[in-house]
Amino acid sequence: MKKDFLKILRCPKTKTKLKLVNEKYLDNDVISGTLINSDSTYSYQIIDSIPRFVPESNYANNFGFQWNKFRETQLDSYTGTNISSNRFWNSTRWDKNDMKGKWVLDCGCGSGRFAEVALESGAFVVALDYSNAVDACYLNLKNHQNLYLMQGDIYELPFDLKSFDFVYSLGVLQHTPDVKKAFMAIADQVKFNGKFCVDFYEKNLKSKLLPKFWLRPITKRMDQKKLFTLLEIVTPSLFILSENLGKVPVLGKYLKRLIPVANYSGILPLNKEQLLQWALLDTFDWLGPEYDNPQNTETLNNWMNEAQMENIEVLKVVHIVARGIKK
Repeated sequence: MKKDFLKILRCPKTKTKLKLVNEKYLDNDVISGTLINSDSTYSYQIIDSIPRFVPESNYANNFGFQWNKFRETQLDSYTGTNISSNRFWNSTRWDKNDMKGKWVLDCGCGSGRFAEVALESGAFVVALDYSNAVDACYLNLKNHQNLYLMQGDIYELPFDLKSFDFVYSLGVLQHTPDVKKAFMAIADQVKFNGKFCVDFYEKNLKSKLLPKFWLRPITKRMDQKKLFTLLEIVTPSLFILSENLGKVPVLGKYLKRLIPVANYSGILPLNKEQLLQWALLDTFDWLGPEYDNPQNTETLNNWMNEAQMENIEVLKVVHIVARGIKK
């Protein structure tokens, strides 16, 4: 942890400033220590250079498992593609030059695929995740001087309200217990005239028919490591079956959706090995999370207005994107 992180960190319970005690350094990085609020009623540990504001075990454990397992899989710097950067810029429509030197909050950073993109703008990026995926993010991006990383709770963010010029959360909020509450919590972090962007899986009749929703009542209750081991075995065969069904004239694109496997062949510029990695990662992501609550455009429009955003846009950009500016 960089010591200057203290200037924006607050106790998530009391919103008072934090002081650092018993710290140990390595090359100007605080690798361990304790953060204590002003009246010493709450304390939080810095472990492996990351401040931790949440219990070690929580509902996002499967995400920590998957992102540490697939630490580099979706990073553009690893794939040699622009998949993550294209999704980030197409979703946010932000100007990279406007972000330089500004404070940006990444809610649900995972292993850092979008934080890596935001850092390239020259912004100061605070990357937050509820799970220990932050450890994977640290290993991937620790050499970026503008990265500020933490493990925290989206419902009890350790900052003052309206602390950030840009706030985004891509592919995350539908996996929280109370989606609207999570949405409002991060919207409250946007400064006046600051920019906000989130995206969600789309909630519609077609999505309800996806096979993952038939399987999730069983798979989300399974031991996550056992589920992953099972998917390691069956994913290659399911992928081949999906590929073959996709070749059926006229009906192929519908038939392949009946197979519970993420298949990005012909959609993303990945080689065969990468396609199988992404298939395993995203199939696990479909079946493992405790919560999965897609949203529709009407709901997001209502939430954006309630959060006092203007210049609101809610549209489909692969997923359903909501973006706007804080009034």
